[in-house]
Amino acid sequence: MAPRPEVRDTLSPTLDTAPKDSVVLPAYSTEDKYEDDPWNLPELQDNGLKWSELDTKGKVLRVLTAIVKFILLVGFLYMFVCSLDVLSSAFQLVGGKAAGDIFQDNAVLSNPVAGLVIGVLVTLLVQSSSTSSSIVVSMVSSGLLEVQSAVPVIMGANIGTSVTNTIVAMMQAGDRNEFRRAFAGATVHDFFNWLSVLILLPLEAATGVLYKLTKIIIDSFNIQGGNNAPDLLNVITDPLTDAIIELDKNVISDIATGDPAARNKSLIKIWCKTEKITTLVNITVPSAANCTTGALCWVEGNKTLTQINVTETINLERCNHIFVYANLPDLAVGLILLALSLLILCTCLILIVKLLNSMLKGQVAVVIKKVLNTDFPFPFGWVTGYIAIMVGAGMTFIVQSSSVFTSAITPLVGIGVISLERAYPLTLGSNIGTTTTAILAAMAAPGETLANSLQVALCHFFFNIAGILLWYPIPFTRIPIRLARALGNRTAKYRWFAALYLLLCFLLMPLTILGLSLAGWQVLVGVAVPIVVLAIFIIVVNLMQARCPQYLPSGLRDWDFLPRPLHSMAPWDRVVTSGMAFCGARCCCKCCQSTDDEEKGLQERKKSLEIYDNPVLTRDDEPQETSKETMKATQL
Repeated sequence: MAPRPEVRDTLSPTLDTAPKDSVVLPAYSTEDKYEDDPWNLPELQDNGLKWSELDTKGKVLRVLTAIVKFILLVGFLYMFVCSLDVLSSAFQLVGGKAAGDIFQDNAVLSNPVAGLVIGVLVTLLVQSSSTSSSIVVSMVSSGLLEVQSAVPVIMGANIGTSVTNTIVAMMQAGDRNEFRRAFAGATVHDFFNWLSVLILLPLEAATGVLYKLTKIIIDSFNIQGGNNAPDLLNVITDPLTDAIIELDKNVISDIATGDPAARNKSLIKIWCKTEKITTLVNITVPSAANCTTGALCWVEGNKTLTQINVTETINLERCNHIFVYANLPDLAVGLILLALSLLILCTCLILIVKLLNSMLKGQVAVVIKKVLNTDFPFPFGWVTGYIAIMVGAGMTFIVQSSSVFTSAITPLVGIGVISLERAYPLTLGSNIGTTTTAILAAMAAPGETLANSLQVALCHFFFNIAGILLWYPIPFTRIPIRLARALGNRTAKYRWFAALYLLLCFLLMPLTILGLSLAGWQVLVGVAVPIVVLAIFIIVVNLMQARCPQYLPSGLRDWDFLPRPLHSMAPWDRVVTSGMAFCGARCCCKCCQSTDDEEKGLQERKKSLEIYDNPVLTRDDEPQETSKETMKATQL
């Protein structure tokens, strides 16, 4: 057996030329660490003239240019937020009724695992955790769903809402290092939600801790109904989005609660002003026993008559959106809006990134990066993260959408203004902010449904609080950062893997689990348990290969005994590249093209994988580039 290297975490850049028996120095001890580390924030330098070197005309032009860029930035941000709103409406038109049908099966929702994946899928369909949560609240209020059964659905909604900023991150795939940071900044939210569910869902199913805690709070306080949550952002965006499309979201809730008339209704709102008039109407009943309680009942000839209240809706004023006179089905309108909103979203995001890169130069960049990324001095450095959590919660409360907030900071992480370590607490705060809005909205519910509505909202709140307690206070437990960093390295090397990740985590895996859940507990356990055991075995073996391979049998000290496609992504990369070349598709974005700088970027990728080694996700996939001893040292 070859001797183990003395330093196991990383490789020196000169390892290939060093003798086998020499001591390998750790990469973090080299002088060029900050140059080679792709995770360090880039220096945004100003190559122009300094302010003191400009004449009066130059100063006026620079000020005017800065003002114009700022106005354009605000305009693009406004269009970006509006496109997210329209994207949500498009998804509701395409899949809203299907979401209502999914929620209608109460027997399935009683299964915690099925409830979780239904929450993910429905939130994915409607692109809004607020919408899916409101459907759950409606079902709980109407007695169709127990609060305890609603908790897993709320957990799933928390996961589903994180897909938006992951999609946004893919728009920065043109630059390898920007994509690395942006995708990690987006998926740190995914990993936090999935890991929290992995711990808290079995705990909730076994003990009902969230249900019992919120039940105690509801029973302890005489909470009165309040006002609706503040409509701060919608006041600004509604004039534009309402001119494009307006939806009657009650249709989805009515389908979920079993209203047969709602199935034939369109989600597109036609009449924005209506009036309901209730009148007494005489009807014929078989006998006096069928008369309405408390109403008049009389006999005329051989007929028994009674009176009932009939409510009639009178349409007063049509809406003003562009589809109000279009005789198109919901699906067609949804697909049109989906294409339009994605086009605007991508365009705005690209222009925002370019503007930020143009504006954040010189002293401005230094100040912004210091404010956002600098910790408080010792011994109060630990306070900085918690302040970032509060900032994230406050900003999300203002914009009333965690998707909007996390999607806004994702490009900032990509261009290097916000570090991944700072984006993580901001994201955690965003999770809290979106639940406080739901709590205020629940407190505005009618008195008879207030308790259940508020309990569901509090379950959502305490789920996120428990997740933060699990994965933030102790630095060692901040596993989502390490996993997101490893995934960022992987997607920077194989950029097609980002699309595969989205399909697997947010579509294929939830659909598979839902199908197994529908088949019954026996089938779910019979299939899931062997997969979970195999996954745990692989993780444990990878960790032991990296840290203590001497305790493993000789055959398990590496995965070379397996076919290469089972432990390396390089063969799959060649298949994908060959497939795109065969189809002759030349994509307009850099992420889908075969770049000419692969040779030049190879050393950078190797160093990034070596410095931030994750035994599961960041193993070297190109052993032909190095000797076998070098490969073993990389794994160690």
